Amino acid sequence: MPAVAVLLGALALFALGYRFYSAYLAKSVYALDPAFVTPAHSYKDGVDYVPTNKHIVFAHHFISVAGAAPIVGPAIAVFWGWGPALLWVVLGTIFASGAHDFGSIVVSVRHKGKSIGALASDVISARARILFLLIIFFLVTMVNAVFAVIIAGLFIDNPEAVLPTLVTIPLAIGVGQLIYRRRTAALLPSLASLVIVYACIPLGQALPITVDPVAGALGVEPALVWLVLIFTYTFFTSRLPVWMLLQPRDYINQQQMVLGLIIIMVGIVVGMDTIQAPAFRGDMPEGSPPIFPLLFITIACGAVSGFHSLVASGTTSKQLDKETDARYVGYLSSLGEGTLAVCSILACTAGVMVFSANEGGAWTDLYTDWAAAGASPAGMFVQGVAGFAANIGIPESIGVVFATVVVVSFAATSLDTAVRLQRYTVQEISTIAADRAAEGGPVHRACLFLSRNITVATLIAVGVPLVLALVPGNFAAGTLWQLFGTTNQLTAGLALAVIAVWVTKRGRNPIAVLVPLVFLVVMTSWALVTQLMGFLRSGDAMQTFVLAPLDVVIFVLAVWMTVEAVLALRKAFAARRAAPGEPKAPAEAAAEGTEDK
Repeated sequence: MPAVAVLLGALALFALGYRFYSAYLAKSVYALDPAFVTPAHSYKDGVDYVPTNKHIVFAHHFISVAGAAPIVGPAIAVFWGWGPALLWVVLGTIFASGAHDFGSIVVSVRHKGKSIGALASDVISARARILFLLIIFFLVTMVNAVFAVIIAGLFIDNPEAVLPTLVTIPLAIGVGQLIYRRRTAALLPSLASLVIVYACIPLGQALPITVDPVAGALGVEPALVWLVLIFTYTFFTSRLPVWMLLQPRDYINQQQMVLGLIIIMVGIVVGMDTIQAPAFRGDMPEGSPPIFPLLFITIACGAVSGFHSLVASGTTSKQLDKETDARYVGYLSSLGEGTLAVCSILACTAGVMVFSANEGGAWTDLYTDWAAAGASPAGMFVQGVAGFAANIGIPESIGVVFATVVVVSFAATSLDTAVRLQRYTVQEISTIAADRAAEGGPVHRACLFLSRNITVATLIAVGVPLVLALVPGNFAAGTLWQLFGTTNQLTAGLALAVIAVWVTKRGRNPIAVLVPLVFLVVMTSWALVTQLMGFLRSGDAMQTFVLAPLDVVIFVLAVWMTVEAVLALRKAFAARRAAPGEPKAPAEAAAEGTEDK
């Protein structure tokens, strides 16, 4: 199968999805109102609540959600064949991710920019809030651990990419100053910054940066040093105002994303490469996991992802200038991430065989078994992009550094956002605990202190995933990916439950939300049970005594939260039957302030 045919077919379906399906969601399901005063205006504080141009918000949201996950997940999932992976990415993006991301932003905007965990309390029940927050805590912990390990691994394998990546930070700060201090348009400064970053690639090749001397002096592995440096960096950057580093770096990375996708797509068209992997792999290696349900949790971001709801309600909703911008920011970002996932599939099934080290070999030699598929998925993508870049005359050595910088930049941006979101989660959980503890007691005072102290909350947000990433055996980027994917998809299902109840209460048809909701809850619950059996049978101490208990805890929380959502939906449908009538007009809903509690 020609790679270009797959690419063009996917892009055509995405375009139709935005033109028609997102318009249906905007008008008939979410009923967007251009007159609604968003939280960015109502609670403007210059730090988190900042009315922002929709293109910049799009860049922030897109790059925050399009981290390493839409690259890594598909790069692993093609092990079962590119056909099932592509089908899930395309359909999941159009009908699940688009509705999920779009709806998460709208519901949060309608409830003062609250996080999805707090929204669970408003929309479903008071118990649902703490349950959801606990699931979010587990999810973000694993997101941070996995992404940090991926970045550390890429830096170790490609030290030439370290310098161009580091240069992005001061450039982003400079762009932020130009945009928000001098009111300069963002496009030209961000493009100029990107030119400087790529101009540093030859310099990075001449001056590769490693931490081997430091690791050797301390008697530790280089990965440990990189992990400590990465989490130290995120501790400080996650506390900065969003306009100072997060937004401008996102805008630079958006240009980088566009350029990266252009290079991949042009390389596919010029090279006319053929997909070397089977569409459906029939002769599965012994010990391979079942495609059902694991395909749907291996490809999380890139089809639908609960992490998106955390970004949508945690930072994006607080920056939205107009409610109608939610369609552009939420749905189009989902399509952008789906496009990246499609490119990852093609890079790992076609481009990777163009790479000089793999030419003449068989694709199955790279994906010999499940362990090989998960050993270095980001590295497989990097090779694939370098292969496509070689089709248009870019030397492979430069293509490898370019692709590494792209992946690391996206992962680092997601880390920055995720640590910020984890700090919010820690403070929310502490606030609830303080409210329920005996007033004046030691537990009450400790929880109250944690809920108000940003420094300690941030230390917890970076410390827990750091410990998880440093567990002996370094399983965070391999086996832990499965648990991350399951928790991620479970969170997506629960976010859709919040959206479905809210839509139902407003008297609108929730079927567009209910279908992906039911599918995800079934698949993730099934996957949790399947993974638990695998962890217990593995004979590995880490899987038996760390991952298996985590799996059980997450499964119990999932069942409990699902019951709460079902009860809330039944109540909402009963209320509709008891008081039938036309849905509220947007203007009427806006007049109520926050809605339908």
